[in-house]
Amino acid sequence: MDTTEALAALAALAHPTRLETYRSLVRHEPGGLSTGQLVAESGLSQSTFSTHLAVLVKAGLVRSQRHGRNWIQRADLDALRALMVFLAKDCCQGRAELCEPLLSDLACC
Repeated sequence: MDTTEALAALAALAHPTRLETYRSLVRHEPGGLSTGQLVAESGLSQSTFSTHLAVLVKAGLVRSQRHGRNWIQRADLDALRALMVFLAKDCCQGRAELCEPLLSDLACC
């Protein structure tokens, strides 16, 4: 990930609706959620929500896949991983013990 991609991802997440949508999609991996489920969760109209979803897709954080008559939205975990690495890269300046708390917090249960 380069600086331009990181800025696009961070800008996409810098809105309450988009951040909550992305966090919900991360929680629902690997199955994802239908667009209708996400609209219902958000409490927004379909058209308003679609605008937010388009920002997440354009930033490379969300992938859409057609499943029958529905569109399934999924968090791109590779993009999340790349963003986290970009942000934390060189954080410890060669001293792994400084990054250990961060890595521990990021480890799944």
